[in-house]
Formats: sequence, structure tokens, C-alpha cells
Amino acid sequence: MLTKKHNFGAGPCILPDSVLTRASEAVKHWDRADLSILEISHRSTEFELVVRETEFLVRELLDVPETYSILFLQGGASMQFAMVPMNFLGTGQKAAYLEAGFFGEKAIKEARISGDVTVVATSKDTHYRSIPREYNIPADAAYFHTTSNNTIEGTEMFNFPKSPVPVVCDMSSDIFSRVINISDFDLIYAGAQKNMGPAGMTLVIVKNSFLDGIKNPVHAILDYRVYRANGSMYNTPPVFAIYTAMLNLQWLKSKGGVKFIHMANLAKAQLLYDEIDNNPLFYGLAEKTDRSLMNVTFRMYDKEKEEEFLSYAAGRGMVGIKGYRTIGGFRASLYNALPLESVQALVDCMKTYIFKTKQNLVQV
Repeated sequence: MLTKKHNFGAGPCILPDSVLTRASEAVKHWDRADLSILEISHRSTEFELVVRETEFLVRELLDVPETYSILFLQGGASMQFAMVPMNFLGTGQKAAYLEAGFFGEKAIKEARISGDVTVVATSKDTHYRSIPREYNIPADAAYFHTTSNNTIEGTEMFNFPKSPVPVVCDMSSDIFSRVINISDFDLIYAGAQKNMGPAGMTLVIVKNSFLDGIKNPVHAILDYRVYRANGSMYNTPPVFAIYTAMLNLQWLKSKGGVKFIHMANLAKAQLLYDEIDNNPLFYGLAEKTDRSLMNVTFRMYDKEKEEEFLSYAAGRGMVGIKGYRTIGGFRASLYNALPLESVQALVDCMKTYIFKTKQNLVQV
């Protein structure tokens, strides 16, 4: 008998079964165009409607004002690390960055190629186990950049500072997982492969007035204004990724939208964190006030038993719970499509491992 798989992988994300079914059917034959979704022209009316519907769903689910543009790009968040400063960090200017995780560190490194960077605060000295809180954003900065959720370290930013300058946020791993106020940000970017769809597409939500203020000369392929002018289709877009994202956003809407999924995500995270805090074999890595709802990081007090527990959990269907290579231990990603039953299965696994350990001690 096959063991049911419970996918806690940090990305690419788990997708709902109904989305996988519809997407796989469209690969074979998409009724709207009487072709495979992989074969259709991105200039066709049928696909242009997909782009517009996906844009509409993003705007509806996140309550995006009309004063913002929604763009579908490529290259993931890593491309955005370069695109943001190339567009907005002018000659003689500086950008302000909050460093609270590995990917924030990467963003800073890329920005420094384009210009001066001020790191307003960092938690690197504590291995990024918390979000810095005490810092000032320079009023003369071109923009302030932060990361809302740190996928590797398992921390999440639940409150954002009042900024005297435009705010740019990497929301790759918690976009669509909770309610946000779009107006608090001037540009949001997110790799799709966590909560939105398959890898290959990057969502950018950007205030038009912020775009209109760009003065730097930028190569067309890296210029946000070019994508805005061309409806995200300056070059061939990631057709299948956008189509599948559309299906996934339809699924999210049918479930009750972001408010509903936020409550479901809270329940999943609470269930797992309660077990980590009460199980004598495990402990959480992130500070409790900053614990991520999306990426739960934890370790065992006896680190020599971690490989054994990984094997034990894998035999019970747990997939993708090994921690990032620089952190170690375990990481369970609780993205929107992961059902509560999968979290319960992991919790049950942690509970039964205690009894297994006790039995071994008795036998010895």
C-alpha cells in the first residue's frame, strides 16, 4: 500500500489537486484554443484573456488600487534583486535595506553593484532568528527595501514601518497568505512558486507614480515601464506558469479569498508550533514573536538523532522537511494549498517518535 505524501517543500510550492488536474488537462488539450496550452501563441486572443483574468484576480484578491500596475515577469525574485536598483537607484543616490535573512542579504549584494546601500538594521549576528525593530530609514534614500517572510530562517514581518521614502518589499513566500494593505508599499515583487503557481513567473505590483519617477537609463528587458506599456508581453511570457497561476487564484477565490486562507494558515501554524513547544525532543529556531506562518524551522535537542527522524518521517510520507543546508534541522513549509491533515500527520509523526525513542531506551 502506497503511503500518502505530505509535501512540506519550501518551493516550488504544493498546488491544489483540482489545479493540477485542470493544468494537466490543458497541457494535453485546452478547450479555449483547441490546442495544448504549451502550444498557443502568447499573442493570441485566448491567451491575452488569460493574462487579463490573472491580473483581475490579483487585483481582486489583494484589493490592489487602480493606481498600481500588475506585471508578470520572469527571473524570479533574484532578478528583482537587480531590477529594483537598476530602475530606482540613481546616480549619487543611496538605497536603504533591512537585512533579516539570507535573501535580504542577496538583495543587498546586488543593489551595491548599482549604487550605495545603507543597511538600516541587521539580525545576522543572531543567525537571522528575529526581525530587527529599532532602526531609522534615511529620508534621503531612493527607497527602502525589506523582505516580508524569510523562507530559510522561518521569520515573518507582521508589521511594516512608516517610511519617509518609497517602500519595496520581497513577498515571495507569503504573498496571498494573509491580508496586506497594498497602499503601504510602492513596489511588491514575488516569485510565484510559493503560493501563486509553478516556478517561472514573477509577480510585480507597482505604484504608477513610482514608475513614472524613474530617471535612469535601463535596458528594455529590465525596464518595468516597458512591461507596463506592453501588458507584460514585451517578450514571450511564461505562458504555462501564468495560466496555472490563474487556476490557482481561481481556487483561492472559491475558498473565500485571502481572509479565509489566512485563518486556515494560522490554524496550521499553531498546530505545529504547539507540538514543537511541547515535545521534549524539539525546539523552534525563530524568536516566537517573529515566527513565520509559512516556513516553520526547528531542530532536535539531540542533533545526532535528526537524520534518524528524517528517515522515520519519510517512511510516513513526510516530504521536504529537511532544513536548509546552512541552517540544518527541519523546515516545514505550510503554503496555502497544504491541508491541515498534512500538518496533523507531521505532528502525529513527532509524537510517535517520542514513544519509539522511549521504547529503545527501555530495551537498552
